[in-house]
Amino acid sequence: MKHLNLWASRTEDRLTLSLESSFNGEASVEVEMGPFFETLEKYAGEWMPDVVEGKRGRKYSRTATWKAYEEARGEKTATIGLYRTQRPALDMTIRLRFPPLSPGLGVSLHIESLGTFALAERSGRFVEMVRAWALRYPVSYASAHSMADDELAGAPYYGRDEERLLRDGFDKVYEVSWLNVFGPKLVETVGRERMLSTPAHLVEELPNGSVLLVLRPTAADFTSEEARVAQARAHVHLRPDLDFDTVLRSLTERSAALTPVEPNFHSELAPLLSRVVDRAPIHERQRKIAELNSFRPPVPEEWLPVAHPSDVANPERVLESYADLSEGLVAALHTKVPSIMDETPESLTDLDFYFWRENFPERYTRELIDSHTAPALGAYVGDVLVRRLGGTWVLRQQVQESQVRVGKRVWLPFLRARRYMQSRQSLLEYSLTQFFREAERYRT
Repeated sequence: MKHLNLWASRTEDRLTLSLESSFNGEASVEVEMGPFFETLEKYAGEWMPDVVEGKRGRKYSRTATWKAYEEARGEKTATIGLYRTQRPALDMTIRLRFPPLSPGLGVSLHIESLGTFALAERSGRFVEMVRAWALRYPVSYASAHSMADDELAGAPYYGRDEERLLRDGFDKVYEVSWLNVFGPKLVETVGRERMLSTPAHLVEELPNGSVLLVLRPTAADFTSEEARVAQARAHVHLRPDLDFDTVLRSLTERSAALTPVEPNFHSELAPLLSRVVDRAPIHERQRKIAELNSFRPPVPEEWLPVAHPSDVANPERVLESYADLSEGLVAALHTKVPSIMDETPESLTDLDFYFWRENFPERYTRELIDSHTAPALGAYVGDVLVRRLGGTWVLRQQVQESQVRVGKRVWLPFLRARRYMQSRQSLLEYSLTQFFREAERYRT
């Protein structure tokens, strides 16, 4: 059953929940996990999942959930996914561990978008849901916060390597999120009295010894000055070894890094650069927009005012060899870049993005690029100039010197392709898109 892919777009921040707890691995899954899904159904509201997936997707129901669990059940673990077919998109993973492993329940939840939690009522329902789970399943640690801000904070490693993370977990208060559940062990490490006196919107001691701490009434305003001060005060209260001004300065810098930047890209490259931005992690998106706003590629120099005369004895054979090169490129990439078959300006932008996304110049050998990819691109770009701008080939024995006459200029597509394929950055500086647009500008 098809569902929305939350990760297809990186334009919006998400509310992210991470929860680690224990559960009774000896009981039947229906008995032990029934309260979990009952709570989810009660509080999720507009982001309630409608797809459950084990080995295949099904329309969400309790019965479908147990079937997904049976499909996913291994000797020691089981993992099922929950998703939505309509916005807001959702990606939720439930991981269960069974004996001989220490029985455990892990929940990873991502909801599009964080802005939907600007309402106190909606944020309050989320808090109630997590509270109900924490009451039923003893939590070692849980947090809910902006995904982008979590990434800026270095979660979940916080400067540690993977071995230390797996060994120690959340062994001290590395960060205070919008919503936190501190398990009994961490509460005792901090000191129960200190934990319960934390300045925050909500501090609640749960019957199982955990403490639920919520910084603010809503999740979405975490970048505001008031919210950052509250976050810093709570953090240094729980970690007296930290300096308030230093913590607040770091939080303020994170807010600045997430402040929206209006795209103002080079006009001819905007379709390409917009896609480059969309590949950036959410926490780097605004910095990437600012960086590309100032990016101005050099004006294409791969042209001549007067053509070098053709010096080939058999033009038809040379054109056939160029056609073979171009067709080989199309054959190799038509499934990954379907528009390549159309030979349009948009095809060139799609190729630009494909090669950038794949980091092609640095992933593949220089021999392959210089002997095959760059010549094939040169032939393909030349054909686009001929087909879309009425150009005419002027052939030379040295392939780098072969030209396409468009209007009063002659263009050097093979030379452009060679420069283009030097590095990942050169894919932007010498883009095929800009080369075409420059030739188009001088067509008449």
